[in-house]
Amino acid sequence: MGVGTVRIPDDVDEAALGGLLRELDAGADRWAVRSLADRAALLRRTHESVSRSAASWALTAARIKGLDPASPLVGEEWMSGPYAVLTAIARLASTLDTLAEGRSPLRALSFHAAPGGRRAVDVMPLDATEGLLLNGFRAEVWFPPGTTEQRAMLTAGMGALRVGESGGIGLVLGAGNITSIPPLDVLSGLVADNRASILKLNPVLADLAVPYAAAFAPLIEAGLLRIVQGAASVGGFLAHHDLVRHVHITGSIVSHDAIVWGTGDEAAERRRASTPLLDKPITSELGGASPIIVVPGEWTTADLAFQAEHVATMRLHNGGYNCIAGQVLIVSGDWPQRDAFLDAVRHAIDSAPPRPDWYPGSADRCAAAIEAYPAAERLGPQGGRLLIDVGTADAGPMETTEWFAPVLGVVDLPGTGQEFLDAAVRVANDDLAGTLGANVLIRPEERTALGGGFGRAIAALRYGTIAINAWTGLGFLLAATPWGAFPGGTIADAGSGIGVVHNALLIDGAERTVLHGPFRPFPASVLAGERALSPRPPWFVSARTAASTGRLLTGFAGGRAPWLLPAALVSAFRA
Repeated sequence: MGVGTVRIPDDVDEAALGGLLRELDAGADRWAVRSLADRAALLRRTHESVSRSAASWALTAARIKGLDPASPLVGEEWMSGPYAVLTAIARLASTLDTLAEGRSPLRALSFHAAPGGRRAVDVMPLDATEGLLLNGFRAEVWFPPGTTEQRAMLTAGMGALRVGESGGIGLVLGAGNITSIPPLDVLSGLVADNRASILKLNPVLADLAVPYAAAFAPLIEAGLLRIVQGAASVGGFLAHHDLVRHVHITGSIVSHDAIVWGTGDEAAERRRASTPLLDKPITSELGGASPIIVVPGEWTTADLAFQAEHVATMRLHNGGYNCIAGQVLIVSGDWPQRDAFLDAVRHAIDSAPPRPDWYPGSADRCAAAIEAYPAAERLGPQGGRLLIDVGTADAGPMETTEWFAPVLGVVDLPGTGQEFLDAAVRVANDDLAGTLGANVLIRPEERTALGGGFGRAIAALRYGTIAINAWTGLGFLLAATPWGAFPGGTIADAGSGIGVVHNALLIDGAERTVLHGPFRPFPASVLAGERALSPRPPWFVSARTAASTGRLLTGFAGGRAPWLLPAALVSAFRA
């Protein structure tokens, strides 16, 4: 299974787990007194190790998900697996270098005003390479009203500002869908909170134990990471062990609440008495029913087709098994192109490349959606993808249930322009479950016409990541952007989760991330005056060269050869 990994039987080997925790406790103490320069050096050794293991990692993930090795969808496993981790490690190491020199990671970045009396900082692109790879995209982090630039700069660094202070051991209950999630959660705990981690793998990703152990061998050898497998009882034992000082879970609200409150009648009694079973802090990322708000305008046939592919990607990436998948498409019933757009969405969903329904329980969740909406349209291979157009009828189940399956709902609202956008924001805030991510599609001409009203609407959206003409999944992929629910979750009402991860600039106290992308791909973007050279994004499910692009990007991010960057760009433009 690999050095640093342990398979624990279902009955829980308490002695073996206790031994691992004692090793990690000592490792956390050693990490606490490491200089920032030494921490950065260890991260760079880990970066090299991840690069060497990247192919094994990505191809194992593709096999777990039943992907044809020749399918362009394999590109998802390169980009949302080792590529995401390599870029995060590189950025974290650079941040530690900056802090070691006595400078804030935010000092060289641009701050500006954001709606509602807020300040924001531009965090992407951070360098020329990122600007080239994601030309036309940008990202900013908004702070709550009242946060000054000085405070933001002084507090950026988090645990790295507290050398000598150990965060002890954190239990990371790994996700079973996107393969970079568990290691990114480990890295966040290590650098932002000075914590060593015991990572409990989701059984779905059990076969990744060997690639993970090879990729993160430097952290394992330093006593900062141990990887375990086993039944839920293993996670339960670790969560309540005295040596574990923190728990982080990526998963469902049901799993979160079982850890915090227990199950059954006893859990209900603990809630009433406000006496949780868990006696230590917990952070979480728990998903939701993410909105896709489509602001009406005069779209060309090419606009309709491209944005339909965008919507299909938000729903079907990774088969639909994403906490950040777009689930509720909010459109205007008064938009003359409403039906034409939905026809384009149908076609994009129906024609997306085939893949198996690989995540456990998918068929049951689709069956539940059909039971709630018997008129659901069945699209794609064997009719396994569902489109539920309720118009102005009751949308309750699709708004309050995270389907975690290839199911897309459509809801109509009246009006156009600001009237429609404000109504859509109210629905997204008040009716949809969760606050993790919201997507807004709007033609630049309509955005300009709305003026300050558009910014006020974005400020009113209570979501941790908001993507404008982009998918919030890009916020997950970017190293520098904090990732998590909108602030306010508690153990009693966690919603989409508590706290943030990723956040390679170690920003403290962020309110949200706001992404901006081009409405059109190149060359239509340039012809329309958008000044964006981005082709069809390689994460689109319709990108024909995604596998080669993902492999080349990962090779470049791993530092193997500079010529891989232009090769990746050529591949992307062939998508």
